[in-house]
Amino acid sequence: MPAKYTLTVLTDFAAAHTLRDYPGDCSRLHGHNWKLEAEVQATALDKVGMAVDFKVIKRAAREIAGELDHRYLNELEPFVQINPTAEHIAAYLFSRLAERINTDCVRVSAITLWETERACVRYSEEA
Repeated sequence: MPAKYTLTVLTDFAAAHTLRDYPGDCSRLHGHNWKLEAEVQATALDKVGMAVDFKVIKRAAREIAGELDHRYLNELEPFVQINPTAEHIAAYLFSRLAERINTDCVRVSAITLWETERACVRYSEEA
């Protein structure tokens, strides 16, 4: 069986949103202190013995989260057209991080986005 290494980094951001057409309180403006878990898988190690430096993943995750930090998500693309639900935000973060991290040996495998301490969504594109 081929080797597989899974690396996980955490970062956070604060952002507000409203859920259009939602039948409850979340249809009103409110915010969250989101916690982002970025999971990356690798199939090989470099000459130092690393799959990918944690610093590389952290930097990319923080920069992408920073684009959402202290923002009203409904005003940002792509959330002008789709609801900024935790599910859509997780998929967006996955796509943006994959653009920056993915190589032949390293791939973003999942994003877990915590809306509260007790509620999260995990997004992946595994077969």
